[in-house]
Amino acid sequence: MKIINVCGARPNFMKIAPIMEAMKQSSVIKPFLVHTGQHYDEKMSKSFFDALGIPKPDMDLEVGSGSHAVQTAKIMVEFEKVVQAIKPDLVLVVGDVNSTMACAIVAKKLWIPVAHVEAGLRSRDLAMPEEINRLVTDSITDYFFITDPDAKANLQQEGVPLKRIFFAGNVMIDTLLKNLPKADKQNILSRLALEPGEYAAMTLHRPSNVDDKKVLSGLVGAFETIQKRIKIVFPVHPRTRKQFDEFGLSDKIKGMTNFILTDPLNYHEMLKLNKEAKFVLTDSGGIQEETTVLGIPCITMRNNTERPITVTQGTNEVVGNNPGKIVKACEKILSGKWKRGRVPAKWDGKAGVRIVAELEKIWKKRNQDASPLA
Repeated sequence: MKIINVCGARPNFMKIAPIMEAMKQSSVIKPFLVHTGQHYDEKMSKSFFDALGIPKPDMDLEVGSGSHAVQTAKIMVEFEKVVQAIKPDLVLVVGDVNSTMACAIVAKKLWIPVAHVEAGLRSRDLAMPEEINRLVTDSITDYFFITDPDAKANLQQEGVPLKRIFFAGNVMIDTLLKNLPKADKQNILSRLALEPGEYAAMTLHRPSNVDDKKVLSGLVGAFETIQKRIKIVFPVHPRTRKQFDEFGLSDKIKGMTNFILTDPLNYHEMLKLNKEAKFVLTDSGGIQEETTVLGIPCITMRNNTERPITVTQGTNEVVGNNPGKIVKACEKILSGKWKRGRVPAKWDGKAGVRIVAELEKIWKKRNQDASPLA
């Protein structure tokens, strides 16, 4: 069974690693790895392949940056050539980035079945590019691998037959659990003169937060208040750093002595930073899941989440980007009043193995259905 596995951006790498590892153990599957090059920065791309032990991609499309339309179009043009050359039996896409949607469309138009890992997540916010990618991808997917029961309910509501939905668990957590020992050996805390539990970690990159001067200025004001109580460590996304300069916020930030900016960190350093934090401030989807498994309080600076299980079962609360609400949530944590949370079902490090086992069953059934009757 020839399967093309697609990855294109930093969140994809953590998701594809356990799947590729399980496929390498299969006697049925011949995997191909295609990197679209949607993230082309060294710290955002190649270092992740090295750190996570992902094999060198069979093909790198090197599409680079551009508007959503330009990037999606480039991926589709280049990926079509790959599909026509390999002639796969299945194309597997993960997550919700432009590469996910673009490659699913190409495969489907060439009559190649599509499997979507992390299917069925919904934020109900069409202003999020990722939500468009999720909806389009799932509308043409053949096999849906889900992380939790909320995703199953969403897909059933959209008319997906139950027999095409597979509750595999969370591949992001496979990668996290496997890499915890290596993360524990990182010296990021000593490098930044930090003590476990005495700082907050942060990520911030979504357009809704960083592209509006009024919103970003309000957030910086909230961080200014919070850093008077506890250090905030912020590995700055290139997009966010650019906006700090553009909106004239850099000088104010330099005056915030407990607001520590660093360059982007590799996966193991970031995992160590989050694991030892008092709490995490984020607008990322994946970090909501990681903090739930690590048992670290998480404040999500968005108005919605496509991962509600991190709120209903985990350590996450969604507070939006209102400065007052963010400060209040931090005070709640610092006063010891945050919920404890628990780890959701099948977030146990075995999702990749489950996905490959289901793909082997699908292949066997397809071959049986195609064989002539005795």
